[in-house]
Amino acid sequence: MSQALPHRYEVRAAASLTGDVTLDSAGLPTLPSAPPSQYGGPGNRWSPETLLVAAVADCFVLSFRAIAQASRLAWSDLDCEVAGTLDKIDHVTRFTEFEVRARLRIPADQNPERAHRIMEKAEEACLVTRSLSSKVTLHIEVATS
Repeated sequence: MSQALPHRYEVRAAASLTGDVTLDSAGLPTLPSAPPSQYGGPGNRWSPETLLVAAVADCFVLSFRAIAQASRLAWSDLDCEVAGTLDKIDHVTRFTEFEVRARLRIPADQNPERAHRIMEKAEEACLVTRSLSSKVTLHIEVATS
């Protein structure tokens, strides 16, 4: 069950002159972070940019899972890929768009149109994308098995 709002999430970032940034949060494993290769980083660590795109994907999947359960939609697997576009608009570098590609597999006795609507509701309910000013484009594929 969900706890009453407001919720508070705390993360600590620690770094020295060179090397990884260490991200810590109570009860979670430590996560190394570095700039992406586009900004001179090694390209083999999570970066603020990839973490944000991952948050969009994760939030969509978790929102879908909750809404599908509440709607009693039977499904077997969901694959979600998100591409975030970072661009400069009016001299400000920011994420301008997130393209979400979601592929859902449902049993043959389930209604694909209903599953499609539930996936749209998940995108609308995602608190991460609702907190961003970027455009979100959702591409849905529903297959039956």
